[in-house]
Amino acid sequence: MPLTNIDITNRYIFSNGEEFGDVGQYEVLEGIASFEIDPLLDINTSIVDLELAERQPNGLVAFSSDICILQPVNPDKGNQRVLFDVVNRGRKTALSLNDVPAVTDHFAPLMAGNGFLMRKGYTVAWCGWQWDVPANLGLIGLHAPDALSADGPLEGRIMCQFQSDVPTQVFLLADRQHTPHPAADIDEEEATLQVRDLPNQSARAIDREDWSFVRVEDGDVEPDPSHIYLPAGFEPGLIYQLVYTTRGSTVVGLGFAAIRDFISFLKNATRENGNPCSKDLEFAYAFGRSQSGRFLRQMIHLGLNIDEAGQMALDGIIPHVGGGMRGEFNLRFGQPSKDVCYIIPELFPFTDTKQNDPVTGQSGGLLDTMLAQGQVPKIMFTNTSAEYWRGDAALIHCDLDTMSDATESSYVRRYHFAGCQHGAGVFPPEQTRVSDGLRGQLPFNSVDYTPLLRAALINLDNWVSTGTEPPASRHPSLDRGTAVESKVVMAKFVDLPGLRTPPELTRAMRLYYGDEVHLGRTTVLPAEEGDEFPALVSDIDESFNELDGIRLPDLTVPVATYTGWNLRHESMGNPDLFIGITGGLAGSTLALPKTKEERINMGDPRLSIEERYESKSEYLRDTERDALVLIEKGYLLEEDLQPVIELAARKYDYFSTLE
Repeated sequence: MPLTNIDITNRYIFSNGEEFGDVGQYEVLEGIASFEIDPLLDINTSIVDLELAERQPNGLVAFSSDICILQPVNPDKGNQRVLFDVVNRGRKTALSLNDVPAVTDHFAPLMAGNGFLMRKGYTVAWCGWQWDVPANLGLIGLHAPDALSADGPLEGRIMCQFQSDVPTQVFLLADRQHTPHPAADIDEEEATLQVRDLPNQSARAIDREDWSFVRVEDGDVEPDPSHIYLPAGFEPGLIYQLVYTTRGSTVVGLGFAAIRDFISFLKNATRENGNPCSKDLEFAYAFGRSQSGRFLRQMIHLGLNIDEAGQMALDGIIPHVGGGMRGEFNLRFGQPSKDVCYIIPELFPFTDTKQNDPVTGQSGGLLDTMLAQGQVPKIMFTNTSAEYWRGDAALIHCDLDTMSDATESSYVRRYHFAGCQHGAGVFPPEQTRVSDGLRGQLPFNSVDYTPLLRAALINLDNWVSTGTEPPASRHPSLDRGTAVESKVVMAKFVDLPGLRTPPELTRAMRLYYGDEVHLGRTTVLPAEEGDEFPALVSDIDESFNELDGIRLPDLTVPVATYTGWNLRHESMGNPDLFIGITGGLAGSTLALPKTKEERINMGDPRLSIEERYESKSEYLRDTERDALVLIEKGYLLEEDLQPVIELAARKYDYFSTLE
């Protein structure tokens, strides 16, 4: 098997020995998985530059990954399912389904939260797939070889993008402080630096003599091929793009092989082969959020879910908040952490079924390779309002020829979590985001969509294991008239008092690289911008909440308006730009007027809380009614009914007394 060894370096009892229902205790295993894959097999040839990696005497390419497994101490009590969490920039995310908040100390023990996954008996597993994850932060990464030519390390052009929330003169040549691609020549005259205010605006060039490859530390200024220095300072909020020549390229796409072969090993290898999961795992499901959701979309497109023995690794896949994007996950000089919207991520095709682009003449579907292989997992594409307002999510269900709803594969469901932001909201609404200190012009979106993800996982399992059809897709629809151009919906928000709207909206664009409209095997440089794709979002109702998608009671029984967008606060710079252009759009919470008098005095077109509900009891009855409808249809679990009602009660008290 391609996975040749698992070395467990640390083992401990999870959550201080807590018992999770009938499943009992869990244990954590941490270590390193070693791999050797055949670069000549057809299933591996889509991995870019694999043929240029150093080979072992047996002709195979060796690499390794950090791994972690969370499993029942008594495997007989588990459900024989593994939930594989595609780590986001080396960080574990699947335990968010347990309502575990994001943590910054990645050396800290895993937390159980509400224990949902444990009570259900899931084994949860992680395996590093990203080569540029910093090694010293307790993150899970990939250790892969470089691609080498006959003359040594590869050399070529690369692009980095930078945006800061505070004034600075220096940037590391990497996204989010990851491992940089250093400049091959710090005096390169052809290197260029550009800046723009908004993603769809034209860029302005910065003279080459005004910046340099320099690092500033403790007041010392030293030449450094891994940093860029602008003495005049990088302005907060603006978008800077640097193009330069680098030397050295990891075989980035080995991340797909690592995940495929790790999962296949856990499912199929025996205890005698070194499989630490001592009870056979019958089904494997993957969950990937944001960057990791884009990674899964690319894994689907490449068909890298079939192992070297011809077996399907993942039986079900949930690419969450990936929109219509992919990423630099299988490129020469690839930067997997980078999510530069409007460049590489928006690669055609977007839909699971065949899609035609009437402008470029391109045709294809995301599942084409998997269909040709004859082995297709069940897939649930889940997105929020944020990915729609970013300009790309609607492309996954849009027939560009007819501007109608695209046909849907029998292997796929497409779910829109209406009125939600990229990351699940917290209540009370954050004024300043705890994770990074960012401020918006409005309080952040406070809708917690995690219950919808829990239901999606259970539905996916039933779909795979018993053939039970999951609930129907729910998303803005061109056929029903609920999918509307974003500029049309944004024009309605102008009517809300005290709300600032952006002068321009972000849209996906067709990008041309030379004479081609597709991406080759090398990295992406700034391209000639072509026509814009349609930018569709859900239309809104009289409370200014979204009309289509899976609508939690937050929207159907509202005490506030919830959006998938929020503008940068003036103190952070560039206040006309959405928060999260390089990290997932943040949303906002706009409280409804408390009383009729307040509504009239403010000139607010939305009915007040007082006018909508005679009492808190009526509000909670309506909340329970709408939650029960979601449970009946399968979009919500019965166990989440009371938490939804309890949160609604807190929201009513908060917004009805908000000053």
